[in-house]
Amino acid sequence: MGKQKKKQKKRGNPLWTLVFLAALAVFCFSGYKLIGIYLDYKTGTDEYRDLQQYTTEITKTPETPAPTKTEEPQTESEPAEPSEPEPEPLSYPTEPPLAVDFESLKAINPDVKGWLYIEALDISYPVVQGPDNDAYLHTTYEGTSNFAGSIFLDYQNQGDFSDGNTIVYGHNMKNLSMFGKLKQMKEQEKYRDSVYFWMLTPESNDVYQIFSAFYTEADSDVYTLYSGGGEAFVQYLNTMAARSEIPVEQPEMDEHSHIIVLSTCAASDTTGRFVVLGVRRNR
Repeated sequence: MGKQKKKQKKRGNPLWTLVFLAALAVFCFSGYKLIGIYLDYKTGTDEYRDLQQYTTEITKTPETPAPTKTEEPQTESEPAEPSEPEPEPLSYPTEPPLAVDFESLKAINPDVKGWLYIEALDISYPVVQGPDNDAYLHTTYEGTSNFAGSIFLDYQNQGDFSDGNTIVYGHNMKNLSMFGKLKQMKEQEKYRDSVYFWMLTPESNDVYQIFSAFYTEADSDVYTLYSGGGEAFVQYLNTMAARSEIPVEQPEMDEHSHIIVLSTCAASDTTGRFVVLGVRRNR
């Protein structure tokens, strides 16, 4: 009888098994993190979408054509009187785009200071101010811990936007929420659509004309705060206007001007920043 050879089972290489298990663990962990990021983004987006219920879009009043004047015939003895030139129409928007229910918003969060609306970028958010600049960095309007955080004023600014320059911060979110679209003002030339944005407050509805936008660093002098007035503030305005990387018309500005600096990160892994500056036009 011939000897029967027993078939031996091949054993897998233990090293490859460990590599496979490690790769599987990394894949599962990455998937878990991605799901967490997605849910975080969705939670923040849903909350701010719900807050839109406290705003009402104002329908612009159509312009009524002026009635045609019937000129009466003039006699030779009655020379026509020179007519006074009509005042030129204002070059900036005068009707606010939204009506905001600040009473209801304050019931949710008393830290609300205004509502920012940028038509060219479809940005529309409540603006808050905390006791420091960390308070709303990763906390939403309703107090939820979320990476998106809030749109917020620098804690050192006056909450009524009465300083010479007021800094407003927002995250550069990858899903384009918050200030994720701010860089489009330069990169996609959105300034061509409109060079105005609004800061609506319980006291007034103010329109701002964009006069500068540029990339800078976190320690830039654009973040130097001025209560207003003085030669140093005028020099600051001139310097910021000269740095603009978008070709916009320069409005007249002086020591009595009030501006808002909108600021966001240029990228998540750098100290770079992108800023858009606008000067108040209506008062």
